[in-house]
Amino acid sequence: MKFKYLGIALLTLGFVACESDTTPEETTTEVMLTAGEADFSNYVALGASFTAGFTDGALFKASQMNSFPNILAQSFSAAGGGDFNQPYTSDNVGGLLYGGNLIANPRLYFNGAGPAVLEAGPTTEVTNVAAGVFNNVGVPGSKSFHFLANGYGNLAGVPLGLANPYFARMASSPDASMLEDAVAQGPTFFTLSEFGGNDVLQYATSGGSGVDQTGNFDPTTYGGNDITDPNVFAAALSATLDALTANGAKGVVGNVPYVTSLPYFTTVPFAPLSPANPDFGPQIPVLNATFVPLNQAFAFLGFPERSIVFSETEASPVVIFDESLPNLADQLNAVLQAGGLDPLTAGLLAQQYGQSRQATAEDLLVLTSSGVIATLNEDHFATLVGLGVPAETAGQLSVNGITYPLADNWVLTDSETQSVLNATDAYNTTIDALVASKGLAKVDLKGILQDASAGGVVFDSFTMSTDLVFGGLVSLDGVHLTARGYALMANRFLEAIDATYGSNFVAAGRVARANDFPVNYSPELQ
Repeated sequence: MKFKYLGIALLTLGFVACESDTTPEETTTEVMLTAGEADFSNYVALGASFTAGFTDGALFKASQMNSFPNILAQSFSAAGGGDFNQPYTSDNVGGLLYGGNLIANPRLYFNGAGPAVLEAGPTTEVTNVAAGVFNNVGVPGSKSFHFLANGYGNLAGVPLGLANPYFARMASSPDASMLEDAVAQGPTFFTLSEFGGNDVLQYATSGGSGVDQTGNFDPTTYGGNDITDPNVFAAALSATLDALTANGAKGVVGNVPYVTSLPYFTTVPFAPLSPANPDFGPQIPVLNATFVPLNQAFAFLGFPERSIVFSETEASPVVIFDESLPNLADQLNAVLQAGGLDPLTAGLLAQQYGQSRQATAEDLLVLTSSGVIATLNEDHFATLVGLGVPAETAGQLSVNGITYPLADNWVLTDSETQSVLNATDAYNTTIDALVASKGLAKVDLKGILQDASAGGVVFDSFTMSTDLVFGGLVSLDGVHLTARGYALMANRFLEAIDATYGSNFVAAGRVARANDFPVNYSPELQ
């Protein structure tokens, strides 16, 4: 079989601006603003990346200016709100340095075809701790139990992976917790958002390579990509809300969306291998003939559904590794040898496809898999060559997603997705109960994302969806919102505040306007 690894471009995107309705806005009678029962004089925002203003894969000055808490603070200022201080970064490049070494990449920008990393050097040095007291305690990457963790902002722990660099550059002391820094300001009003989001998101974005820790009540034993036990989440949320409301502060809490609805999981199709591709199509008959002995062995063992067949008329699914499948390597080896294959070939095929199958519509390929599918798996290639396999044959057997199953970190399988959804549902049940018991306002972020992914949400004259680049809601990293998306989020918070506390921000027109916020930042902005 003569087969060269492919370079199939899966994310060649053309930019399409969101269409706007040019109908003039209606003239409205001015309504006097009232704060209702809320006191906005000292507003503190506590949360993770959305609260910080993270967008396009980074945190930078412009994104912080357009964080949803900063947008809210501008509305609050007309109703007795005070200053709102944020720990601004040093540039609009994004990325972080620790001791001069790069630890977080610059932001993404749209290069005309798709997302690309800005070719510029970050200047935000984590060890230069920002001075001041900050109303925005938004820390990208923080999980529910991190909010209470003393030392989460300890500079010395950053290079060891024991502390968060974003919190380290703003924490009041090395031993402070996020919650302590928020409560120490004596907030009269607060927002709590993305509490629980990272507890499932990092598992999902890693392709489910972590562990679902449901049933394990000790978060000190968790890995970075694990799902947090719902009881651990509940204890952390209860303690957080108790502390924030202890002195009578009112606030609004956002629930946890189904992160699997984000474009990070919906952009790359499960079946991206087109027969029209000149590098792939002509190879299909040879590939299918090569897989015949393997497919016969699967059928003999009672697993015909694990056969690998590529269509000559429509796009085919990629081949993936699925750790939930029984490992048939030993049985395959025996059957293949009995069928006439030499021991080396039979052993290689058995090991390579012992836990493999083609993807289905229930499998979610993560966004970063687009740069891996149909490329050479160099590690596997080197292993095969080391075993004495000729280089040409080794290359033919090492094509990611075609002849070499895509690794676990590139695919969120159906069972892994269900783990994410189950945990999210449990978190939201707790959020609903605690918010109701304390009389707080709630924003249905889950519903907003579901609506956006199902057809779009209307924001002024724009309809915003979760399509990558095209949709206008989610930024180029496929997870975090655009500036316009954060403005929409701020307005939904204002609606919830009005409904719960008797304020009238919406009726008084003290809301964000879509046209004031960009969908993409220029690469010249640095």
